[in-house]
Amino acid sequence: MPIPSISGTASDARPLRPAAASHAAEACPDASPPDALHPLLALLTRLHCYVGVFVGPFMLVAALSGVFYALTPQLERLIYARALYTDSRGPALSLDRQIAAAQAEAGAAAHLVAVRPATAGSNTRVMFSRPDLRPSESRAVFVDAATGAIRGDLIVYGTAGVLPLRGWIDQFHRGLLLGDVGRLYSELAASWLWIAAVGGLVLWWARRRRPGRPSGLRRRHATLGLCLCAGLLFFSATGLTWSQWAGANIGVLRAALRWSTPTVSTLLPAPVPMPARAPSPPAAVPLPDMPDMPDMPDMPDIHSGTAVAKPALDASLFEPVLAAARRAGVGSDQVEIRPPVSADRAWTVTEIDRRWPTHVDAVAVDPRTLAVLDTSRFADYPLAAKLTRWGIDAHMGTLFGLANQLLLAAFGVGLAVMVIWGYRMAWRRRRVRGVRGAFAAVLPDGMPDPVPHRRAPGPLGTFRRLSWRVRMAVATTAVVVGYALPTLGVSVLCFIACDVVMHARGRAAVPRLRG
Repeated sequence: MPIPSISGTASDARPLRPAAASHAAEACPDASPPDALHPLLALLTRLHCYVGVFVGPFMLVAALSGVFYALTPQLERLIYARALYTDSRGPALSLDRQIAAAQAEAGAAAHLVAVRPATAGSNTRVMFSRPDLRPSESRAVFVDAATGAIRGDLIVYGTAGVLPLRGWIDQFHRGLLLGDVGRLYSELAASWLWIAAVGGLVLWWARRRRPGRPSGLRRRHATLGLCLCAGLLFFSATGLTWSQWAGANIGVLRAALRWSTPTVSTLLPAPVPMPARAPSPPAAVPLPDMPDMPDMPDMPDIHSGTAVAKPALDASLFEPVLAAARRAGVGSDQVEIRPPVSADRAWTVTEIDRRWPTHVDAVAVDPRTLAVLDTSRFADYPLAAKLTRWGIDAHMGTLFGLANQLLLAAFGVGLAVMVIWGYRMAWRRRRVRGVRGAFAAVLPDGMPDPVPHRRAPGPLGTFRRLSWRVRMAVATTAVVVGYALPTLGVSVLCFIACDVVMHARGRAAVPRLRG
């Protein structure tokens, strides 16, 4: 991640001490005089250095917290074993009896939002909404399906229903427990990660074509980066889909290209009017289908514009609705049943087993007739939607179970090591050449340093050395990417400001150093 310095006049030359030259060669990313570099390659080198120095801490935090998140499921199974699992034997109670036990535990004011029936050896999870919970949180009451005993009462997070420990780590990984403001840190790391990976790959390829062998630490840094490159690109792409600003732009792009994940239509058909003597009022024109909306006290009726109150929940419908979904092809053992949020909406049954990439089918069931109104099958997803589903599950460590977790942990540790090695190289360079030397490369062993006090030009200075056509291309690309990834665009402006300040301080220090 270090940057080459510019050469100067021979009159100011002084040789490096052998030990200093050895350390400098290890920290230097280039073994040739900087003037021999192509200007575009020199710009990429300086940009790679700036990303490592300024964004490296954010990448380090994201990598380490991601490792902890990936390895948490096994720990959760130990900590929350009583809530998750049961040794009870015998036939399961009906779902309405299990729900009644959970409702008694949660209280009459708690509003039921979903039920996840028990599988072999596990407990039923009944989830409630509560006004004092944060967005995406719900209260989960765990019920022994055989006895009806309450086995646990926990706050779970997200559509995956992660338990408190992993939910805390997820919030730290996502936003340092600082809410929307903290999410800027993870978006900054994801926005620059792909640039650092691609830039490092280009630098590795370019230096392979030049004579000389890189030093040990720099060689290890480059080799590890080459091994991790594909994974780092994957983490950057999937991480950006969850980001606050870039994620919104990605959502618009996916919708425009019809890459969005299909959802089932939950709008109930209007009932067939009964024959009557009085003339019937004109039928309302149905509006386009809308995605499921979050729980609210009242919802507007999209047909008439009047408020539609939440329907009274009939717990006896859970089993018939699940049976209708089974007949429609929902075959996974792990499913989630959601009652409607308004009287004009259908029930939904969704597969939630993320260990296998095809268990995400969903159906909408009419509670009046138990007819299946709509079906969403993974086999019918567009390719982009399938890749998105696989990418999200792989990023969370749920795809294929333990193998996915170990792979995530390996990539996270590798990224952390990359960042630490980069700082180690910068520190060695700083120790040899001083504070300004952290951004300046040192010439090869035995070559005199022509201007020991002069700082190498930063990205802005190197940008000016490009031809005007290349400058226009680079500037246009930066504007387009900065608009699509706003956090990256703002950080580029910060880089430029830092570069201007450091350049001004370097120029002011030259007379003092020469004197």
